Amino acid sequence: MGHLATAWGSLRTQVLEHRVQLGFSLRVTISAVVSFAISLLLHVPLPLWTVLTAVILTQVNFGRSLKATVDYLAGTLGGAIYSGAVSALVPHPNEVALAGALALAVAPLALLGAIKPSFSAGTFTGVLVLLVPGIAHVGPIDSAVYRVIEVAVGGVTALAVSLVLPARARSFAIEAAGHMLVLAAGSLPELFAGFTQTRDAAVSARIQDHIGKAFARLDAIAAEARHERIGFLADEPDLGPLLRTLLRLRHDLVMIGRAAEVPLPETFGARLESPLTRVAETVGGYLHASADALAARRAPPPLAAAEAALDGYAEALAGIRRDGLTLGLPVDTVERIFTVAFVLEQIHQHLRDLERCVREVARRR
Repeated sequence: MGHLATAWGSLRTQVLEHRVQLGFSLRVTISAVVSFAISLLLHVPLPLWTVLTAVILTQVNFGRSLKATVDYLAGTLGGAIYSGAVSALVPHPNEVALAGALALAVAPLALLGAIKPSFSAGTFTGVLVLLVPGIAHVGPIDSAVYRVIEVAVGGVTALAVSLVLPARARSFAIEAAGHMLVLAAGSLPELFAGFTQTRDAAVSARIQDHIGKAFARLDAIAAEARHERIGFLADEPDLGPLLRTLLRLRHDLVMIGRAAEVPLPETFGARLESPLTRVAETVGGYLHASADALAARRAPPPLAAAEAALDGYAEALAGIRRDGLTLGLPVDTVERIFTVAFVLEQIHQHLRDLERCVREVARRR
């Protein structure tokens, strides 16, 4: 019984960890089967193209499926009309004539697809309309009509499946935002350590690169979420404020990394090491807790500890200035010291912005 419970727990964990991939597999499978069944009911000569269209257009989220379906249908319709006209008007009784008709059909469609990528399906459609009649034993006009029917059935099926079993881009964007916050939280101790000890520049570059890639992924998913809001789910709140706040935090980390490329003078390091360590710990903890709150769609964590740490650093720096320790220092050193103070003030404000964003996500749960 113990082994069975362990195996069940392991299976459940795997399912939860891969629920997005499993949901995608289910949507694609349903799209393929349903589009094939509809093709049989409509007596479409080649169900292959209907099924392929449905599988291609069943994307990760509804927003992308909507845009892809509209683009695919527009390109297919234009390609079918033009290539059907070429096939009907240009005789091609042999292979040489067929090659000429194929070139005449494909060249303009390929040019249009290069100029307007949303019509890129037109070239593919032109090839099918000209070559399928010899395989399916239908006329050129019938081939064009069937091609439109195939894409329409496949596209509508994909859209319906994505709507009934949605994997919402907004949810993915929130998960991506949480992932970026976790990365940022984990990077703070390493970045702040550069103020008091020599640090490997490659490590810092790698940290910034990982955070930058995480934000780029978030930005791409947020764009898909905007398609959802525009195309259908217009009542969803905009993710723009959250996106802008995370971008500002990303810039804060870049500035911290640059300011900490060289350790502070020993006198400053001794007095600021403890306040800086406290800032890294509390701000990192707040970012991590905010990521958990986003994932659970709950209220933001308390900000008091991070604010107290930031205020503590400001007081320590004010004490250094009162003692006149900044007098006589090289200009670049003084600039770095006050750059850190400025960045921490910015982080303080951006944490408050993050608090509002997390609260808004929880309120819209």
